[in-house]
Amino acid sequence: MDTVRTRFAPSPTGYMHVGNLRTALYAYLLAKKNNGTFILRIEDTDQERYVEGAVDIIYQTLRETGLNWDEGPDIGGPVGPYVQSERMGMFKQYAEQLVKSGHAYYCFCDKERLDALHEEQQKAGEFTHYDGHCRDLSPEEVQKKLDAGVPYVIRQKMPREGTTSFEDEVFGTITVENNTLEDQILIKTDGMPTYNFANVVDDHLMGITHVIRGNEYLSSTPKYNLLYEAFGWEIPTYIHCSPVMKDASNKLSKRNGDASYQDLVKKGYLSEAVINYIALLGWAPKGEEEIFSLEELCKEFDLSGISKSPAIFDPAKLLAINGKYIRALSTEEFLRRVMPYLKQGTSREDLNFKELAAMLQPRCEVLTDVIPQIDFIDQLPDYDAQALFTNKKQKMNPETCKTILEAMLPKLEAMTAEEWTAEQLGALALTVSEETGLNKRAAYGAFRIALSGKAVTPGGGDQIAVVIGKEDTLSRVRQAIEKLS
Repeated sequence: MDTVRTRFAPSPTGYMHVGNLRTALYAYLLAKKNNGTFILRIEDTDQERYVEGAVDIIYQTLRETGLNWDEGPDIGGPVGPYVQSERMGMFKQYAEQLVKSGHAYYCFCDKERLDALHEEQQKAGEFTHYDGHCRDLSPEEVQKKLDAGVPYVIRQKMPREGTTSFEDEVFGTITVENNTLEDQILIKTDGMPTYNFANVVDDHLMGITHVIRGNEYLSSTPKYNLLYEAFGWEIPTYIHCSPVMKDASNKLSKRNGDASYQDLVKKGYLSEAVINYIALLGWAPKGEEEIFSLEELCKEFDLSGISKSPAIFDPAKLLAINGKYIRALSTEEFLRRVMPYLKQGTSREDLNFKELAAMLQPRCEVLTDVIPQIDFIDQLPDYDAQALFTNKKQKMNPETCKTILEAMLPKLEAMTAEEWTAEQLGALALTVSEETGLNKRAAYGAFRIALSGKAVTPGGGDQIAVVIGKEDTLSRVRQAIEKLS
């Protein structure tokens, strides 16, 4: 196989949609699996939809997810420039080349004529289309209008008979009747190319061998191929992917407020988990395994695994995958990732954050899960001691809990900084239960509730005591004894 060259060619219109990121991922995986080249090209010619700062979002998203490009606007390469608006001067000459070869023509129809034509077609119940009015103008007529400065577009001259077929790696052979193909505009009246035309010329000039895109482009592909054939250029391999759906009938769309990559990260999802999940939206690995690093995906990825059926975005599955990734992190790495969220949950600087991270990590599916779990850290909630310290299952009642805490307090006061570990604090609670003859679960429970003011906490009293430190632990235990008196 010749060197595989794939491209991701987004328009800078806002945050990175999940479907867009999947296209980038598949293009990256296909290139890397074949030791090929992954190219980033920015298609910014639609100025009406251009969003300030969106190019930076594209760079940031691809870098965060590890989809590093080999050629692109910021790093250059042999076939630049890689920003479409910087390539504008070259397209008209290619369209004029098609006019000369008889595959395109000048169209001088003005807006009034086209509006009237489309209105007539609508009344007749037809699809609106160009009727080929200027298709067969004589060279003399064309020259006369050009000399007179009549505005024009350049249209592709579609064959009116027969069929055009192409092979798609996912959908197989696709055939269309040529008489259904409209003579599409290649160059607009301002001399600028249309998206479809610029796309074909850029892909050829950049040596793109494999085009991965959404299946909404299936119907346009015959037009693209007729252009390739008219120029005598090699047609790339096509991989059209079915859409990512919100449910059985609605596409996932940022316009409908569905989550972008940036939204998912804000919600506490890890980049590598998002990429892993997105890879599985419409592609199935050969085995049963579903957890893959990006490096592993590069080895596993195969076009035969791409499905024709739309993929349903399943938030529960993404959550489960993310939870697995969180639990696989080292405590240090989890702490680094979760620190911004811990800072949202507590303003304290004196905490043992490493112990806090270790306590929370097994209890998180997304990083934002930590915020509600540490709402007792800065300040104890106002709790009803009589109700909170009553638990029949754990043989806890206010009396026994007061006895336990009173027995613990002097032992806690006597502990040194070196002894202040979860292991030693857990052992102390056990010792107290033995000395008082009370249930050990009651001892652990009383200590934990005294430090948190809550029935449910992310860790035991031993862990919480290490997190908040000795001084605050003693204060909270004394407060609980007072409330139980």
